[in-house]
Formats: sequence, structure tokens, C-alpha cells
Amino acid sequence: MAEPMGGGTAAAKPDNKRALWALILGILGIVCCPIVAPFALFMGRKEVQAIDAGMGAKENRGMALAGFILGIIGVVFLVLWLLWFLLFGGMAVIGGLSGSQGY
Repeated sequence: MAEPMGGGTAAAKPDNKRALWALILGILGIVCCPIVAPFALFMGRKEVQAIDAGMGAKENRGMALAGFILGIIGVVFLVLWLLWFLLFGGMAVIGGLSGSQGY
């Protein structure tokens, strides 16, 4: 077989597994585990920047952007969950302490 013109093999496009991971972590951050949402936000943003700079496959930009957006939503859920836990958990502790004094 003859070699392709230019003497070598065609350059392979870089594999964007970070885009897929950003999407998976974004979904998990919304559905069941909000603690992973900041990772989806960070990975999605970095991957979108890399793709825009021409260092990644443009086909995966949608996955990376979806992971970024889901990461934002997941971080909002995480903050709301932490506020709810701290406020209502704190009220339960205060209520338990005031109720145990025998008044």
C-alpha cells in the first residue's frame, strides 16, 4: 500500500473525555449527589475553553457546555441544600436544647 500524500498518518483529533465526565458529573450533581456539581462546573468550563481554543473536538462542545450548565444548577442546589440543612438543623438543635430545660 502507498503512504498518504505528505508522508505519514493523519493526525487524530484529541479525545475529549472531560466533556463526557463533565456531563456525567452534572447529571449526578442534580439527581443525587450535589457535592460533585462544582467538579462538573469546573471541568465543563475548562473543556469549553479548550474546544474554543481549538484544542479539542468541536463535536463535544455541546456535552461540555451541558455539563457546565448542569454544574451551575447543581451548585445552586448544593447551596440551597446547605442553607436548609444549617438553618433547619440548627433550629432543631436549639429547639431540643430549649425543650430539655424543663420549662
